[in-house]
Amino acid sequence: MKQILHSVILGEGKPLCILHGFLGMLDNWKTLGAQYAENGFCVHLIDQRNHGKSFHSPDFNYDILANDFLNYLDAHTIETTALIGHSMGGKTAMQFTCTYPERISQLLIADIAPKYYPPHHQDIINGLNAIDTTHLKSRNDADEQLKKHLANPGIRQFLLKNLERDENKKLRFKFNLEVLSEKMEDIGDNINSTDSFDGPTLFLRGDKSEYVTKNDFETIQRHFPKATVESIDNAGHWLHAENPEQFFEKSMNFFDQG
Repeated sequence: MKQILHSVILGEGKPLCILHGFLGMLDNWKTLGAQYAENGFCVHLIDQRNHGKSFHSPDFNYDILANDFLNYLDAHTIETTALIGHSMGGKTAMQFTCTYPERISQLLIADIAPKYYPPHHQDIINGLNAIDTTHLKSRNDADEQLKKHLANPGIRQFLLKNLERDENKKLRFKFNLEVLSEKMEDIGDNINSTDSFDGPTLFLRGDKSEYVTKNDFETIQRHFPKATVESIDNAGHWLHAENPEQFFEKSMNFFDQG
């Protein structure tokens, strides 16, 4: 029996699916998702495997994540959809769209390029693994432990949103930290070198982010020949959270063309 990804569905209208990034969850997109729903979309906010409330599994690469999304669309009888993917979710979205182009009407990729990224989250993984969840009493306790490894309070807050209480009232992480720690190489992996999608595509990058540079534009065009690349002002890698107004404006301008 196929396991189907957990989601929250908002609004009615044209389907729009959103895939979060590494160590994120669908909650990261609820504010923007509500705005899209108010503007004529049926928004599917989706937890990818080993994240949020979706199932845990030792199997984890972009072909598998793309197949999860295919199963999700089939389970919800969605023939075609617009798709947003951020960071790791952007890689999933690119892989899916190139594999099943007939299922995607418009593709929006947020601050990730179709290229290999060397593992660069090791400090985060080390910090999370150093937290002693067996004796954790509160999110503040976790923050004090994580602070020894990560100075940035915004990143710590983002990560610690994943803490929840289990059936025994013990705090635990929603994401599958053990598997994700082992799969860092796969998370940085590229889509297949010959993959391409000839449909409408928009890449949005944070103007303070180094994830998508001008050197990547040629590679983007090779995989997505109709792609345009635009920048979000005063934003880094979490551009949808750092400048949500401009992210929404630019994304809606793109979707309105479809």
